Parts: sequence; structure tokens; C-alpha cells
Amino acid sequence: MKLLEGKVTLITGASRGIGRGIALELAKNGSDVAFTFLSSPEKAAELEKELSQYNVKAKGYKSDAADFKASEELIASILADFGRIDVVVNNAGITRDNLLMRMSEDHFDEVIKTNLKSVFNITKAVQKTMLKERKGSIINISSVVGVKGNAGQANYAASKAGIIGFTKSIALELGSRNIRCNAIAPGFIETEMTGVLNPEVVKQWREAIPLKRGGTPEDVANLVVFLASDKSAYITGQVINVDGGMLT
Repeated sequence: MKLLEGKVTLITGASRGIGRGIALELAKNGSDVAFTFLSSPEKAAELEKELSQYNVKAKGYKSDAADFKASEELIASILADFGRIDVVVNNAGITRDNLLMRMSEDHFDEVIKTNLKSVFNITKAVQKTMLKERKGSIINISSVVGVKGNAGQANYAASKAGIIGFTKSIALELGSRNIRCNAIAPGFIETEMTGVLNPEVVKQWREAIPLKRGGTPEDVANLVVFLASDKSAYITGQVINVDGGMLT
């Protein structure tokens, strides 16, 4: 039996990068997958097809996790289509990097809304069904930047640090109903987004990491699978770094 067989997982922002890697690993381990996308129906359709090859039910929903009403409608649609939601992976996120003196108010607000408020929106919308079932696993994708900060990313760091505080609070609130909430803090993960960076800069980053390599989406996804499964039944309120030792 596969580790997540019989479970239904919602993952936000799954059409590319880490989100896509997580969705694929969930499906490989037997979970049905509902996922959201915002701007690429073509990539969403491709992902649906890939996920379905693992003999699981998969469906993409165009939805903005930063919109509270849209999040409520999303949860209702998934419950109608899948019957329940056992696991939520709050992964949707953006960057609008700049030094504070050059950072606009709009870019600060946009990052907080997309990265942090989306976690509130989806978690609040899904808690009713999880409370009814008296079980669930909520996994929030934070960042090492939310733990240590980073120059030029005050907005992003604030959003990811906020996710950590939110995670710990929800773990305390919902633990008595057997609902777990944990956060994952990825380090330097190599995706198509990092592929456009200066190779020399990437080399320097790798050299600064104790394991001497960047992470892969699968490195993050493997932890998501564990936290989604019953193997982690006594783990909640934790922040786990997937960073090759970067913050050691």
C-alpha cells in the first residue's frame, strides 16, 4: 500500500517549481490531488495529465489563494468533486525583491497578501471540514529567509516569518481535534526560476552550503509526503528546514 493511498490533498500554486514537484510526489504516493493555478491553464492541464498517470484523481482549479471569498469557493468546489480534504499544502507565493529604500508599498502589500494572507484564507476555509472529520494535516511552505532574514527581501522575509508564527498558533488551536500544522523552510532550491540566475552566483551559493549543492523540488516534496502521512502523526507545530545545512 502506498503511503498516502486514500487521501485527498489540496496544494496551492502547483503549476511549476516546488509546487509541481510536491504535486507529483503526492500522486506517486497514492494521494488524489486538487491543485490551484492562477495564470497558466496550459501548464495546469499538463500537470493534470501527468498526475493522472499515477492512477489518482487530479484536478486543477484556477483560483487566487490571496482572495478570501475565492478560497471559500475553492474549498466548496473541491469537497463537491473529491468528497473530502485530508491534507492541505499552502505553497502559493511570489517575490518582489528590492532594498527597503526602493521597495514600493504596493510590492510589500502584494507579497504579504499572496504569501501570508493566502495561508490564512485557505486554512480558515478548510478547517470546518477537518474539524468535522477530526483529522487533517496542514503543511505551510515557509523559507529559511523567514528564519534568518535576507537583505533586499524584507517583504518576502516578513511574509515567510509570519507563516511560521501562524503555523505554531494553528497547531495549538487545532491539535485537540487531531489536526496537525507544520511548516517547511526550504533553502536554495534549484528550479526554472533559479536557472536564469548568473551561473557564478549560483556556484558561490552552492559552495556556501555544507552539502555543496542546491536542493531539488523533490527534496522538499519528500518531506511534504512524510508530514502528510500517518508516519508523522505525533509531529505538529514544527518548522523543518530543507536547506542542505545552510542555517547550521
